[in-house]
This record gives sequence, structure tokens and C-alpha cells, in this order.
Amino acid sequence: MTDDRYSRHVFLKEIGPEGQSRIAASRVFIIGAGGVGCPAALALVESGVASLTIADADAVDLSNLPRQILHTPERIGMNKAQSAALALHAVNPDVPVKVVRDFVDEAKLLDLARDCDIIIDASDNFRTRHASNRAAKALRKVLISASSVRYSVQLAVFDFRNGNPACYQCTFPEDDATDVKASQTGVMAPVTSIAGMMAAEEALKIAAGLTPVSVGSLLILDTLSWEFTRMKLASDPDCPVCAKYR
Repeated sequence: MTDDRYSRHVFLKEIGPEGQSRIAASRVFIIGAGGVGCPAALALVESGVASLTIADADAVDLSNLPRQILHTPERIGMNKAQSAALALHAVNPDVPVKVVRDFVDEAKLLDLARDCDIIIDASDNFRTRHASNRAAKALRKVLISASSVRYSVQLAVFDFRNGNPACYQCTFPEDDATDVKASQTGVMAPVTSIAGMMAAEEALKIAAGLTPVSVGSLLILDTLSWEFTRMKLASDPDCPVCAKYR
């Protein structure tokens, strides 16, 4: 860890040298190298995490460039995870970045999540979000689910390291889930970066040993009205995911 590079974290009394050392030992897995995943990855790598794994099977497209801040016109057609890794290496070569170019099904998620401490789900579909929830629950990891659409940010933070708290399935039952994608409804470009930076912020707090108020909560930010809502998540007694761990 380079003292000068991360000194602004060290100056924070809640983090200090010990907290930054914890960050430097934390391994993060990001699912999705798009509008939310790119800024989250950038903030984490710039903050000196131990390692980052980033997974995305898609290729960079022209329409991605306004909001997916790690990609460039020269890398149109390149795999997004690979493109993101190139940008991340340029800003902090001290942080190793593992690239996963394939679609991550449930078995792959479990395999990749074993080697991380914090999972950030920045995917754009409920199938992957529910799979990452089951993997995080099974492996007792921290899961941060972040999304953005139109002018809205949603962020949910689950800490499965101890006990059996409410999970993503409790809040968004899989049978009721309908994908709402930016590619279909639109999204304001900066909103995706807000979502990604919020996810990175909470990941860094947890990595540093803090217990942010976001844990066990759903955060909703409407950037049209700048209204912010925080709702405590409640366990569903009939949740099929949580039932396995009671």
C-alpha cells in the first residue's frame, strides 16, 4: 500500500491506517461491466482493493459510451470485461484484475464468489441477480445489488456473513420479477455512475470494517426530484432461499 496514494482515506477517522489496510486485503467480484459496474470498478481499483474480478459476456457498443465510463470508441466490439480491465490497469496497475468473458450461470457464480469477500451485482437482469443472491447466501458473503433506470437508482446491501438476514428474494420474489432494462426504457447517463459509486462507497465502508446504515436496507434515489428513500428490508418467512439456512 502506498501511503501517499491512499492518504485521504487514512485521514478519515472512521477508516485510518487500519481501515485502509483492510481495504487493501479485500477481494471484490463485480458482475457486469456496464453503466453501473464501470464506475464501481474504477472507484474500487483506485482505492487499492486487493483484487477485482469483473465478469461480462457482452461487447462494447457505440450506445454504451455515454454512460459506461471505462470503454472507448477504439474498443467498440471488444468484450466489456476485457475493455474495463485495460482501463483499470492504466489507472492502478498495482491491483490485479481478473477478466471473465463468459456469461456467469449459477455454477460459475458460486465458483467465482468463493474467492472474493464482497460481490457487487451490477447486472441488468433478474435472473443473474437472483443467482448472485443464492450464491452470496450459500457462501456467506456480502452482496451489494445496484441498478439504475431512467432517473432512478436502487441499491440494496446484504451482509450474509453472520445470521440469516433478509435476502434479495425476500424483497423481489423471483416469480414476480420483470426485467426493466435501460436499453428498453432509457437512462440518464450520470445516473448509472451515481449507482456505481454508491455501490463502491458501501463496499469500501464494509471492507474497511465499518457497518454502514445501508446494510439490510433498500436505498432509492430519484434524481429528478432528488428524493431519497431508505427502507429496512424484512425477511419473508416463506422465502425459499432463506428457508435453507434456518
